[in-house]
Amino acid sequence: MSQSIDVVEANAPGLDEFLQELATIQQTGSKRIALLGSRHVPITHQHLIEMMSYALVLAGNRLMTSGATGTNAAAIRGAMRADPNLLTVVLPQSMQRQPRESRKQLDQVMHLVEKPENDHLSLAEASSLCNQEIIDRCQQLICFAFHDSQTLLQTCQLAEEQHKVVTLFYFD
Repeated sequence: MSQSIDVVEANAPGLDEFLQELATIQQTGSKRIALLGSRHVPITHQHLIEMMSYALVLAGNRLMTSGATGTNAAAIRGAMRADPNLLTVVLPQSMQRQPRESRKQLDQVMHLVEKPENDHLSLAEASSLCNQEIIDRCQQLICFAFHDSQTLLQTCQLAEEQHKVVTLFYFD
């Protein structure tokens, strides 16, 4: 059974917003790109995400992601192979609250931002705040989600409201 990936385009913004988005897309210098997505990703898709992040960083872009398994771990692997200095990982909570399987990878990240002040929140609440911070820091968002990935879909909506370039891929 094959899985399709749909691309969702942003709603038609006003002319100023459109020109701003077009300028970001056409920018030839490096960009700050956020790459976020679901934890539950098939291994073949993880390889594609890893290659994408590798290529984005190799082209000189700064990549931002969070520290979860799945999409984010694949993004970290690709960025680390290309240039670890161009990767920033923002955790939703402290390192101690991260899954054991993620900690070894995260220990190697040079630019790691922990949020121990969110340790008392649920993971969903902390992730939402983390994603907001990542969006505030980026120019463009690439997101991999399922149609029921509420936190990720809200993050895409937030990015669109901030007139960021948003590319959303659906796994289902």
